[in-house]
Amino acid sequence: MGHACVGSHGKTPDDKGTAFVASIVKGIEPQDQIEAMLASQMAAVRMATMTFARRLAHCETIPQQDSAERAFNKLTRTFAAQVEALKKYRTGGQQHVTVKHVTVNEGGQAIVGNVSHGGRVTEKITSTS
Repeated sequence: MGHACVGSHGKTPDDKGTAFVASIVKGIEPQDQIEAMLASQMAAVRMATMTFARRLAHCETIPQQDSAERAFNKLTRTFAAQVEALKKYRTGGQQHVTVKHVTVNEGGQAIVGNVSHGGRVTEKITSTS
C-alpha cells in the first residue's frame, strides 16, 4: 500500500493524487524497472515539491519560511538531478550534439565530422576567410 500513498496528502490513497503520479510515470514512458522506479521517485519528489511550495507561500514566521525554503530548494535540486540521471541512464552516459544550422560564406569551406581521405580518417574544420 505504500506505493499507492505516494500521491496522497494523507495516510490513505487519494484517487486524484494517485492518478497524478500515474500520469507522470506514464508520461516518462519507462523502458525497464530502473526507469519505472526512477519515474516513481520523480513523481514523489514533484508532489513533495508542490507541498513545500504551498507551505512557503503561506508561512507566518521566519523559521517556518526558512524551513519550507530549505526543503523546497532541496527537492527542486533533487528533481533536476533525477532528470539528469534518467537522461544519462537512457543515453548510456553519452552526450549527443545536433547541429541545426551552419552558414558558410562565399569562398569558404566547412567540413565537420569524420572525413575519409586516402584511406585514413581525419577530422577537419576549416574556417571561412
